[in-house]
Amino acid sequence: MAVVEPDLRLERRLLREHSVLIALDEVGRGALAGPVAVGATVIDAAAARRRVPHGLRDSKLVPERRRPEVAERASAWAPASAVGWAESTEVDEVGIMRALGLAASRAILAACGDGWDPSAALVILDGNHDYVSAVHPGPLTVRSIVKADRDCASVAAASLLAKVARDAIMVELAGGYPEYQWERNKGYASAEHREAIRRRGLTPHHRASWSIAEAPTLF
Repeated sequence: MAVVEPDLRLERRLLREHSVLIALDEVGRGALAGPVAVGATVIDAAAARRRVPHGLRDSKLVPERRRPEVAERASAWAPASAVGWAESTEVDEVGIMRALGLAASRAILAACGDGWDPSAALVILDGNHDYVSAVHPGPLTVRSIVKADRDCASVAAASLLAKVARDAIMVELAGGYPEYQWERNKGYASAEHREAIRRRGLTPHHRASWSIAEAPTLF
């Protein structure tokens, strides 16, 4: 099956009606351990006229060894970008969807800084559910788009930035908990991760409110 290459057709259409777009995508929603991350890329008309960075795809379609270099190109291409976070303790406290909203809101505020007004932008959110509007402190106009990470270059860039950043965090955390092999499974429910939980129990980085022991293998 041919790999779909993301492009900027939708972004260019939307920028006829909006001065700026903020593209969002999440990473780590289904993990058993570690934070959730949401990448944000800010795109204006000038960026939408430039060529899509070479190799840019939804993060799941880019080989792991190539992700950092492609993410670097994506970051240089977007006028502004950031990754927002919600820790595993926040997932336990408020639930996964609200935690995603917190991470998304933090990503928007960090990416926009003093140079962009989020209330004047259109937010493109990968998926079919708006989890950010109810959490963000100001008004937002959000459009949820299924498979946006596959089809829209701005969202693919956000996906890749979040994936690279979260993977780096999980590799760093793995040094303190080698039995769980987070450098390999990135906190997801691999067989070795679940076996380590059965033998060692939960760490402070696990989502303790989840039924982890019965979790299915996700990849």
